[in-house]
Amino acid sequence: MATPTPRPPADVEALLALLQRDPGRPRITWYGSGGERVELSGAVLANWVSKTTNLLVDEVDAAPLVRVRLDLPAHWRTLVWALAVWRCGACVVVDAQDADVVVTDRPAQAPAGSLVVAVALPALARGFGPDLPGDAVDGAAVLSQPDVVVWAPALVPDAPALVADGTTVAHDRLLTTGPAEPDGRRVAIAGDDLSTVVRTALTTWASDGSVVLVEPGVAAELRSDPARRARVLGPENVTDDRV
Repeated sequence: MATPTPRPPADVEALLALLQRDPGRPRITWYGSGGERVELSGAVLANWVSKTTNLLVDEVDAAPLVRVRLDLPAHWRTLVWALAVWRCGACVVVDAQDADVVVTDRPAQAPAGSLVVAVALPALARGFGPDLPGDAVDGAAVLSQPDVVVWAPALVPDAPALVADGTTVAHDRLLTTGPAEPDGRRVAIAGDDLSTVVRTALTTWASDGSVVLVEPGVAAELRSDPARRARVLGPENVTDDRV
């Protein structure tokens, strides 16, 4: 009898549980400019998501039907924020301007009328700094949040979860939009397009895999230098190189 194909997790809470079954295994590896490399294991990723979820619930009342625009580049922090938005049952908006909350690394340019969360992208950032607008939430406040989700709204399965490329995906379809590939693959992808990165990460994680995310400038350098590409991605044991 053929072995049945494992079903993907039903929701992001179940996805995070899956990613922690092997808690020390890398789930996000980030290559940024200036030689920056950040690696998050399943346990560390879940910890970041829990802290960020608590901040979203406490500071901006994130809940089902709340639209949270991720005005951020494709970055390891962006994936954490996306997972936390879904853990609250809210909706990640990638390519639309209208939203209830804007999570951004450019808070001074955020549209009027939205709650703003300012995110500093450097790995060692402990605060946004002096450019934080007076009415914005400093995203670095996640560091003081509890390590587990204190409380999050109940998930509404048919509520919007993702708005990207002109398409809206509900929570009950979020982890099943791509083909099931339960092979634990390790996918390398360039951070050229946030929508593609988010979808690829979800599909990969749902099949118990991991993501190597490469900043666009670094990705361009790797494409033009095969020897360096081999030195960087070879030790990462990439099984699906899309850089």
